[in-house]
Amino acid sequence: MSGQSAESPAAQARAAEDGAVDEALALVNEARAADGRGAGGAAGSGGGRSGRAGSGTGRPGPERGSAERSRRTEPATPASHADHPGHADPARHSAPSDHRTGSRHQAASWSAARAVAGRAGRAAAARRGGAAERRVPLDRALGLTLAEPLAALSDLPSFDTSAMDGWVVAGPGPWDVRAAGILAGQDRPEPLSDGEAVQIATGARVPRDATAVIRSEHGRTDDKGRLFALRDVGHGQDIRPRGQECRSGDQLLPTGALVTPAVLGLAAAAGYDELLTVARPRAEVFILGDELLTEGLPREGLIRDALGPMLPPWLRALGAEVTSVRRLGDDPKALLKAVRASEADLIVTTGGTASGPVDHVHPTLSRVDAELLVDGVAVRPGHPMLLARTKEGQHLVGLPGNPLAAVSGLLTLAEPLLRMLAGRPGQEPYTVPLQGAVHGHPHDTRLVPVVVRGEDAVPLRYNGPAMLRGIAAADGLAVVPPGGAKAGREVEILDLPWSWNPAGDDGGDAFAERCFT
Repeated sequence: MSGQSAESPAAQARAAEDGAVDEALALVNEARAADGRGAGGAAGSGGGRSGRAGSGTGRPGPERGSAERSRRTEPATPASHADHPGHADPARHSAPSDHRTGSRHQAASWSAARAVAGRAGRAAAARRGGAAERRVPLDRALGLTLAEPLAALSDLPSFDTSAMDGWVVAGPGPWDVRAAGILAGQDRPEPLSDGEAVQIATGARVPRDATAVIRSEHGRTDDKGRLFALRDVGHGQDIRPRGQECRSGDQLLPTGALVTPAVLGLAAAAGYDELLTVARPRAEVFILGDELLTEGLPREGLIRDALGPMLPPWLRALGAEVTSVRRLGDDPKALLKAVRASEADLIVTTGGTASGPVDHVHPTLSRVDAELLVDGVAVRPGHPMLLARTKEGQHLVGLPGNPLAAVSGLLTLAEPLLRMLAGRPGQEPYTVPLQGAVHGHPHDTRLVPVVVRGEDAVPLRYNGPAMLRGIAAADGLAVVPPGGAKAGREVEILDLPWSWNPAGDDGGDAFAERCFT
């Protein structure tokens, strides 16, 4: 054998992912250089940093100028050639033209965008390092991830215990029953002699030299106080021996395990009062748009804000601590001030990522000299989404304003980044056959709400960019490749952090067909 140590499959996968992203980034920059974008271009010769949203000659000037410079620069959008089968190559697809400048910029493929977001999160998590670890009491650890392995602090159980209510006996029967029983919590009960029995409660300590426990329903006593077994009694029957579950020092869970209610119970049983966990990354949500109402019915061109109530709990489900939700309207100065003042690990904005008259996210990124990592994704809905590094240790995910498009951006860019920052394990991709055909975009991936019923994924009808009716009933999103997918085709499923079957196990298919397909 050679002297080189074999890399783990996870390390090999990360290396392959990083290599593919680096290769694609180099090709993108090479293409930009060939286009002759000089001063102010991401790959130009004007001294600018690759991928910066602003000019390469220093911080941009007035907002309008910085916006135009940002639009003329094709931001560095790393893309993976190792895409899902049938997905578009990011180097070959462009976002629509910016109507203000006539420029075009390349959009990353969906899988490449997720890879970039995950890579950015991994790098940010490495910078956080031990500073992100917190020792917290058990009642505050739910939903966090372990920053160290969970090792047993004692044997489990720590002494021989009764697994049932009944009688603990020694030797062959019949047995003379002692008057006083053994309850849970009593220390070191008197040992038994052969032919003796004593009543015992579940969880009580078993006396020394005991043979077995006879369940209450498997024994009877006569008028002389003797116990008779109604079934054969095996040695050690219904006794949980010391260390049956684990021995002191055994690793119960690895670093990175999610703290669930069951993990809390295991940790308590193993002797823990607190756990060393990865602190939740902090997130701020900025709701943009003057047309949004916070209460009442839509009226006079105004609509209810759906993202304000939806995004914070969704981000918490992804592992973030949401420190604030701010409504900024269509005010570029307020957005700029808020971004500059934020100390969050992740800023999430809603709307304003395209090229309309009140889309202020790109100009704001230019003014803070942000580094654009993803500027548009070849996915529907949600293609105007973006990811930027606003400063050391801070990222911004710009979500489109349409609700389902925002969900698409959340799962494409925010989820991989937050998963890495929160130290959460990634879910292995899996595929499910479609029960019905799904129309596709000619060039872009589609994310379509589905319910999983038995062996199939049932596409839901209400899947337009502004619709939430489908995703509200969905178990996940189907990743539909460009061109669409016929019934029976296997597609990847993105699970949601929850699932709900309002019709129950028996009527799910009928309900889905009646209301959503």
